[in-house]
Amino acid sequence: MPPREQLGGLLKVLAAKSVNILLAAPTGRAAKRMTETTGLEARTIHRLLEVDPANGGFKRDADRPLDCDLLVIDETSTADVQMMNALVKVLPRGSALLFVGDVDQLPSVGAGQVLADMIESGAVPVVRLTEVFRRAARSPIITNAHRINSGEMPELAPDPTSDFHFIQADEAEEVIGKLVDVVARRLPRRYGVDPIRDIQVLRPLNRGGLGARTLNIELQTALNPPVAEKIERFGWSYSVGDKVRQIVNDYEKEVYNGDIGTVTALDAEDRMLTIEYDGRAVAYDFGKLDSVVLAYATTIHKAQGSEYPIVVLVLTTKHYAMLERRPIYTGITRGKRLVLIIGQKKALWIAVKGKTAGRRWSKLREWLAGEMKGTLPRLEASTHLLDR
Repeated sequence: MPPREQLGGLLKVLAAKSVNILLAAPTGRAAKRMTETTGLEARTIHRLLEVDPANGGFKRDADRPLDCDLLVIDETSTADVQMMNALVKVLPRGSALLFVGDVDQLPSVGAGQVLADMIESGAVPVVRLTEVFRRAARSPIITNAHRINSGEMPELAPDPTSDFHFIQADEAEEVIGKLVDVVARRLPRRYGVDPIRDIQVLRPLNRGGLGARTLNIELQTALNPPVAEKIERFGWSYSVGDKVRQIVNDYEKEVYNGDIGTVTALDAEDRMLTIEYDGRAVAYDFGKLDSVVLAYATTIHKAQGSEYPIVVLVLTTKHYAMLERRPIYTGITRGKRLVLIIGQKKALWIAVKGKTAGRRWSKLREWLAGEMKGTLPRLEASTHLLDR
């Protein structure tokens, strides 16, 4: 079974034993996916901790802890030190904390590498899922992700039945032309998908001739060309139907960095733009649209904690600095139904075989291991819940 199905089975057993369980994830998309796969309600960590927009921080703290026997956090690799600090403080005494995540993915955008430090410390029980189960073993997405993670090149032989494909393109114009063709025409026609809702284009970096900004403009022109009723703000043009992403946490609107939505209304008279996030409409004043960007294409970092039916990864040597194994592994594992790489085999080879990102120094590993003064209490709680 895949990890989340295993988690769902475990939680059903615990729920049957009347264990009070809370589920949370760093992003709205990850929380929604957690709900779908476990059958239990999951919230974003921000909502779990009850963000306090007026005063900053969270309403939940050590004096007002959560009411649960078990707190489960998914996509833990994307949670930074500050977020994890707030979580630990609201955990009731005697309860358990279960982290689920992939330590081989990119670390959090914020400070630290909490999941990696916890595992390396040896201070908490760790279970690694290393076996590729029978159903997953038939998926080239899964097998190629494992190959990349092990420093091996993925299998790129053409196979029309595969869920993993590679299209060679060298020059920027060729890359953009093939990208627009597969996203706007070939993939929707073959797989019956919505090119805006179901396909996500990923790129290692945001800037440059093949950066996320350039690709967004090209894809917007092909998929949702601006009409007469549009708004231009902060270098972007928006109209109804555009795919957009929030880039900062907005606690008043309850919209957070990384949330993806669709523009559903534009009122020029009232100077308001409405964006729908997972069925919830959020209004933006025209003058405050600097917190939103187009999201037809985004960086791999911004895709952490999310999954998409189809991922198209643009990969060339133009952004040599980000050609590392972790970003490519993270990007590929965002795709559920199909992964398509457009670019140069040389760039893929450099990423798989080349340098790896340097370690982040947070001292959390040493503190957890007791190598420095002040070890963290109650770590033993996570080992006892299943004995109930």
